[in-house]
Amino acid sequence: MKSDLNIRKRKFIFFLAPAILLFMVLTSATPPEPHPVPPQSYQIRTIVIDPGHGGRDSGAKGSRSLEKNIALEVALKLGKEIERQLPGVRVMFTRRTDEFIDLYKRIRMANAAKADIFISIHCNSAPGGSSRGTETIVSGSHRLGEQTAAIRENASLLLEENYKENYQGFDPKDPESYIIFSLMKNQYREKSIKLANLMQQEYVKSGRVSRGILEQGLAVLAEAGMPAVLTEIGFMNNRTEEAFMLSDEGQEEIVQNLVAAISAFKKSVER
Repeated sequence: MKSDLNIRKRKFIFFLAPAILLFMVLTSATPPEPHPVPPQSYQIRTIVIDPGHGGRDSGAKGSRSLEKNIALEVALKLGKEIERQLPGVRVMFTRRTDEFIDLYKRIRMANAAKADIFISIHCNSAPGGSSRGTETIVSGSHRLGEQTAAIRENASLLLEENYKENYQGFDPKDPESYIIFSLMKNQYREKSIKLANLMQQEYVKSGRVSRGILEQGLAVLAEAGMPAVLTEIGFMNNRTEEAFMLSDEGQEEIVQNLVAAISAFKKSVER
């Protein structure tokens, strides 16, 4: 009799013990804290510089020069100075000579190179010849009626073959067509604005007039897979600013402004 009782007790403990053990684990033990996942590092290793216009696309015209030539001169000098002041950063150009390159190909070059920054160099133009100063543009829709800079810069599309196919039916002459670019995902908007703001700050430190930061539907920036800006370094049809942009001193100042902004941006985003 006593033996049967012991057997029943052992069977009870055998079957119940795992359940008791599981209950104790679930109620008394707390799961270990997950290890925090470090944020993904962001390093500036490759910068693509895009001299605006080129070849049959001369851009804005001044009394003594063409936008395409000044943009190329400043871009090449900027590349050399970036490599000198920021060792370890690789610089690439969308063009090194006077050639025409489709706008969509420029930003795709940067995407293919996995660039960390894209900078397009341009010169401005406005009726009257009295406008002056700098402005830097990032990709965005803003208001459809305020796309004057984009309409001017996107006019280069008309020189491309099959531009409507390459830009999803976009018509640079139709302001309502700019909604196409506003629908494109721009995950680098915040960093682009930060870089643009730093550029404008550096221009102002040198005594230039800042015309601010604009969000416009620019074809050359629309597909950017990195922080991307287009900076207008001065007005071609303002004789004083044209002379400044043509001079070695003026180009050196512009280059130093841009390198200082890039360096500040690099320090602010790298971790």
